[in-house]
Amino acid sequence: MEVIFMNKLSRVFDQHEQIAQLWIGEEENTWHLGWSRYEAGDREDTIWYEGHSWEELMHIYRHQLAMQMSEGYRPLMHGLYNENEDLKLRSYAGQRLHCFSELYGNEQLYEDLCTWRRQKAASDRKAPYFVATNRLLRLISAFVPHTMDELMQLPGVGESKAAEYGLEWLEMMSGIEQSRPFPLDWVYIVLQEEEYESWLYKQKEQKYKQELDKFITRKHVLEGMKEGQTLEEIVNRSGLSRRELIELLETLDLEGYDTDSLLDVELAVMPETEQEAVWNAYEELGDTFLKPVLHKVYGGERPEGGSLEQVYERLRMIRIRFRRHTETERNVG
Repeated sequence: MEVIFMNKLSRVFDQHEQIAQLWIGEEENTWHLGWSRYEAGDREDTIWYEGHSWEELMHIYRHQLAMQMSEGYRPLMHGLYNENEDLKLRSYAGQRLHCFSELYGNEQLYEDLCTWRRQKAASDRKAPYFVATNRLLRLISAFVPHTMDELMQLPGVGESKAAEYGLEWLEMMSGIEQSRPFPLDWVYIVLQEEEYESWLYKQKEQKYKQELDKFITRKHVLEGMKEGQTLEEIVNRSGLSRRELIELLETLDLEGYDTDSLLDVELAVMPETEQEAVWNAYEELGDTFLKPVLHKVYGGERPEGGSLEQVYERLRMIRIRFRRHTETERNVG
């Protein structure tokens, strides 16, 4: 195997330096990604990836590397993914406050604020994150503002948010002692640079894990379509719901992937006259909303042999083809 990339990393653990190597190799058109850890003269190898997809390798590389760096490993050669520049860009005061609040927050007070948010969201008929993000609630629970001025020193609290919920938050904070006073300049002294960097890499780990999961899901869907699987088989393979899968099919079709084999299988049970009626409804009413098309084609009657959810699925699948046809005509014209 030819090693095309290698970097040495180290960390101090229990007062001992631990050494590791991250490497990428290629052999017979197969990529290899691995992690080698050295301890007491012994070498322990872990293979993170073996396969033919460089894109998949890089997703795994970024996620696994972020995991190791969040646990304290640092590279001999910087630039594994421009981490120095990234740290520089994100080293604002607000980031350090977020870091401190997550590492040293009051968990019980945070849970009380989450309970308040659920109740407020339900009464206001809003999504909870529109009321307040998790990060904002952690800031409030960690620093315990007692005045409106202190509250507005927290990142994410502007005049609008303070006017809407500030008095309720301050009432919840009344009687709870502040561990340290405002202003919060002391955070930049108390928070160690190493724990701050590890926290930043933990954020990277979560981000790259989401990107990797998304990539693997797309891979399962594309492989399922290539193998001629049904919608239900791909659902079981990918872990997506049927609705999520059809939404992804819409995206894949726009990106130029061939979705016709799957659409053919799923629409085979739908009479051609019914498909034509749906197509004509899209031409007349447009393809932005499904409900007008549903009413146009079926009126107040639900078609036999299927649930309303299945009807909407078929409407969306026909819309995939309709939009592709419309875009092709637009480009030709």
